[in-house]
Amino acid sequence: MPASSHRDPFADWLRGHAVPLTHLDPEAPLDDLEPLRDLVGDARVVAVGENSHFITEFSLMRRRILRFLAERCGFTVLAFEYGFSEGFPLDAWAQGEGADDELAARLATAIPVGVDEPLRWMRRYNAVAAEPVRFAGIDIPAAGGSLLPALAPVADYLRQVDPETLPVIQEAMRIAGSFAGASAASAAPAWTRLPTAEQDALSAILMRLLIRFRAVEALHLTRADRRSYDTALRRLEAACTADYGFRAMAALYAGTGLTADTSARDVYMAGSVQWHLERSGSEARIVLAAHNAHIQKTPVSFNGHLTGLPMGQHLHNCLGDDYVALALTSPAGYTADMRPDENARFGFAIDNTALQPPEPGSIEAAFAEAGLGLSIADLRQAHEATGPDRIRIQSAYVHTPVLEAFDGILNTPTSTVADIEN
Repeated sequence: MPASSHRDPFADWLRGHAVPLTHLDPEAPLDDLEPLRDLVGDARVVAVGENSHFITEFSLMRRRILRFLAERCGFTVLAFEYGFSEGFPLDAWAQGEGADDELAARLATAIPVGVDEPLRWMRRYNAVAAEPVRFAGIDIPAAGGSLLPALAPVADYLRQVDPETLPVIQEAMRIAGSFAGASAASAAPAWTRLPTAEQDALSAILMRLLIRFRAVEALHLTRADRRSYDTALRRLEAACTADYGFRAMAALYAGTGLTADTSARDVYMAGSVQWHLERSGSEARIVLAAHNAHIQKTPVSFNGHLTGLPMGQHLHNCLGDDYVALALTSPAGYTADMRPDENARFGFAIDNTALQPPEPGSIEAAFAEAGLGLSIADLRQAHEATGPDRIRIQSAYVHTPVLEAFDGILNTPTSTVADIEN
């Protein structure tokens, strides 16, 4: 039912408080984004979301916000929903390593979630900036598609520091390689087809390695520096988390999943943000780019069922007001629904889905009724308002108290799906 047939009281609040923005051009002047300065305040981590990956307008807006926060507010790190382990060579490129035209090759096997243009901007910016901007991956390897991007550098580390364990990790890599894919959408079904003995052996090996890493830390630190140890340990934790995720997803699809069991990935991502924050200096400030459902500060629920405890909830609990979450959404246009397809390049096909009129009670319905175009609203000012109880996720909705879930909302009047090769 169209939202226009139901008066939305929050629309009145938006009319009086939302601030219009001028454009989406990432290279254009940034003056219209000045309202972000008060919204962000002194926060050390500012998360910028999107209600769907692969949306052109959201990508453009996030690039503008990155520029604003780096150039005008002193942010020093871009953390992305991208593999923790895979992030290090991208950071090296952003700092000037290699040739300008190497980025495409470095990203050839990665899901195109919009990291390429921010990295190109960072490389240009860092070439002349007094304070460079670093890049940081925070996610499990290959979006859950393969353990190898994490395990291979751990094996290299162990070859120098603890060679006795090389046969153990090599066995883990053998099993992991047998079902590796470009994303969890392709790897998870392949994992379910492994013999149970192989599944269990992989989990047991990874846990054995993790416990040994922690048990012989003092020994490792006589043979390697602290940074190398911490990085290898974090990579191993990523592999363990991804392995757990295969079991959680399999149980979810079988109807036997435990409540919020897939939250392990979000806990890992939150820990990675803190890992980078602690190691980037006392003045470091992070721009965090991830899906709205990862950055929100409240639990994720569908149809009344708790499905996840997101990264943003963990960061809010740990950082308090030092964490700010900004959602990006749109009331009209098209969205990118991801449909499982093992024959597709990344294990899923992208359906260019026309958005229906926004549901009554959604933040999108409020923006539509308020007649607002490209704009931003500081939700922390809405103390007395009755806020929306849902926000879009692709063509569906997450039911959550929006005023508690996010500190701000950026609205684009329409959304279009980027041209992505399936």
